[in-house]
Amino acid sequence: MTFPFFLFYIFLILLHAPPCPAAAPGGSWSLLLPSIGISAMHMQLLPTDRVVIYDRTDFGASNISLPYGKCRPNTTDCTAHSVEYDVASNSVRPLMVLTDVWCSSGTLMPDGSLVQTGGWNDGDHVVRVYKSCDGCDWQEIPSGLSQQRWYATNHLLPDGRQIIIGGRRSFSYEFYPKISATENAPSLPFLVQTNEPDIENNLYPFVFLNTDGNFFIYANDRAILFDYVRNQVIKTYPTIPGGDPRNYPSTGSAVLLPMRIVQGEVASVEVLICGGAPKEAYINANKGKFDGALDTCGRITISDPDPQWVMETMPLARVMGDMLLLPNGGVLIINGGATGVAGWELGRDPVLTPLIYNPDCPVGSRFEMQNPNTIPRMYHSTAVLLRDGRVLVGGSNPHDKYEFSDVLYPTELSLEAFLPAYLDPGSSGLRPKVISPKTRFKVQHGQRMNIWFKVSCPVDPNRVLVTMVAPPFNTHSFSMNQRLLILEGGNTTTAIAKSHYKVTVTVPTSGNIAPAGNYILFVVHQDIPSEVMDDNALRIKWAPESIKCFLELFGRDQYCGDGYLSDDYRSQSTL
Repeated sequence: MTFPFFLFYIFLILLHAPPCPAAAPGGSWSLLLPSIGISAMHMQLLPTDRVVIYDRTDFGASNISLPYGKCRPNTTDCTAHSVEYDVASNSVRPLMVLTDVWCSSGTLMPDGSLVQTGGWNDGDHVVRVYKSCDGCDWQEIPSGLSQQRWYATNHLLPDGRQIIIGGRRSFSYEFYPKISATENAPSLPFLVQTNEPDIENNLYPFVFLNTDGNFFIYANDRAILFDYVRNQVIKTYPTIPGGDPRNYPSTGSAVLLPMRIVQGEVASVEVLICGGAPKEAYINANKGKFDGALDTCGRITISDPDPQWVMETMPLARVMGDMLLLPNGGVLIINGGATGVAGWELGRDPVLTPLIYNPDCPVGSRFEMQNPNTIPRMYHSTAVLLRDGRVLVGGSNPHDKYEFSDVLYPTELSLEAFLPAYLDPGSSGLRPKVISPKTRFKVQHGQRMNIWFKVSCPVDPNRVLVTMVAPPFNTHSFSMNQRLLILEGGNTTTAIAKSHYKVTVTVPTSGNIAPAGNYILFVVHQDIPSEVMDDNALRIKWAPESIKCFLELFGRDQYCGDGYLSDDYRSQSTL
């Protein structure tokens, strides 16, 4: 029997439970490039250790030219609105997008391609594909979407496709790629119910794949568990206490907290939502009154039979913040402002100090202040985790075009790195180095694998874990597809020689727990990630050769010849 395969790029992490916060702030900042030529509105880390970044095309020229004197077709614009950042060389290469990608969304697909959907104006029905290589550029599929998608949210599915949910005036969802040319976009009444006239407060909904295969969808001040196959609401969660909105333009952020696998199952699935703005904030900001942002977080166990919100208070109020899962299981909260809302000229008072939230600490001691930045990162800022443990930070443009003077917060073209405290040089003796595997290799769901590593200082075998982190697509304070899994088998760590150790873990058994795709690998000891390896990509196969065109679509203009999944793929995908 031929079994389906998909691809995993896994970046493994060995770690123990993070300590509760120390009193002294941690972390440091590094300016990588003073200008990349564009403002980083959207970011995605790719398996090539490069980051694709793009802005929008409808405001005029950027500050970086297209190569070889190229211009966008039917325009006089000869500048780039997308770049590829090479982490190793700390350099950028300009890319050409043809249609407007403003406020769009995307998903990193199993073959390592970014499939980006929607945007504004001529781009609202367009699907764009970028697969990284030295000479590669964007490819565009003009009518890839059934409906316009602007401020939508995407998520990878267990079958290797992606779902696109919502968007401005789009109260529906659809899939890409399509199974057939007649596939429609089913309505989602929840998006109508959470839409506030003239304000919205439900754009870029927070979407997470639950381990039962259904989606947790949060918009405005409430959430549902949604069966996308049958188009049914399985569960309605309680309204978040206080009833204040958390989605665009009253923009907060959210993460699916790290999930621990025991005997092949995840017993507890939790979501954390932080920040946002009061109900009246958007209307008031448009009148020149900037209300204080929310300083609360709501945490809920979405897998519980009777789920209830547990509210916590942050040391700093924040709107337009980003939340990222760190290799050691902590949650970084970064970027944003203290007053106002998301939108052109509608935010004030930059919050320069990041926070780290430690999920396993007692309530009241989970937040840790970090050392502050000096560059405001307001509306249209971004942040992504790199495979060396740094956090790439860019963007900030709260204006309808590039403005560099005579404004409160000039358009920001720089690129920075935030280095969490685990990267301090004084921790080198605790920093692991993976001996094997050193290069990418292939495994399957449910496969056991051995990892060999060394650490200069003594290691307590009982304090070793292995985790997988999915690199997300980041824009507008939400990281789509973000996921961290603590793999089963960490307590099998054994010493094999002086300073050398082996741990045996099991790859997740289900695509509902870990959709086939790309994950980041680190080794962390006593909260310290390993030094970066030459190529820490692991590929998990789980698909038939008959759908090779599906996995390799993104180097082609056509999709398996006709733009839709083949019958062969549809028959195999249910195995």
